[in-house]
Amino acid sequence: MVAKARLVVAQAKDIESLRMAQAVLLPAVGNLTLQQTARVLGVGRATVARLQQRFRQQGGTDLQPHPRWGGRRRALLSVEKEQAFLSGWKARAERGELVVVSPLQAALSEQLGRQLRASVVYRLLERHGWRKVAPDTRHPKSDAAVQAEWKKKRYRKTWRPC
Repeated sequence: MVAKARLVVAQAKDIESLRMAQAVLLPAVGNLTLQQTARVLGVGRATVARLQQRFRQQGGTDLQPHPRWGGRRRALLSVEKEQAFLSGWKARAERGELVVVSPLQAALSEQLGRQLRASVVYRLLERHGWRKVAPDTRHPKSDAAVQAEWKKKRYRKTWRPC
């Protein structure tokens, strides 16, 4: 394994494979602990153990870079499929119709074949830039002058002791 690691260090084309080989070489040749090796490589102690394990699993040849952390590992649909699902509803929204979450939730549940919570649909809409349109705070036919006049003329209650 040490010979393979030396070969990889000599021919390394990326930092990932170089670090994997060094994670094997430094403890074997330099008698360094995992903590000391981590300090030399500039990574955590657990990362050194992971690098050594990946080097052993891949046999020291044709080292594949590790996929980066992050991403949508728990996604129900890909982004493209989500956009395709929302495209039918987008036409209705552009015509001025209100898009209600409950039918959207039912359609998505039917497409996926399982029950979904409303929060899943709300996050889907937020992810694609949809926003919640709330109704106005006042009635369009309300008249402020009439309301002010009514307030002046209404019967005022007075509290009396029992």
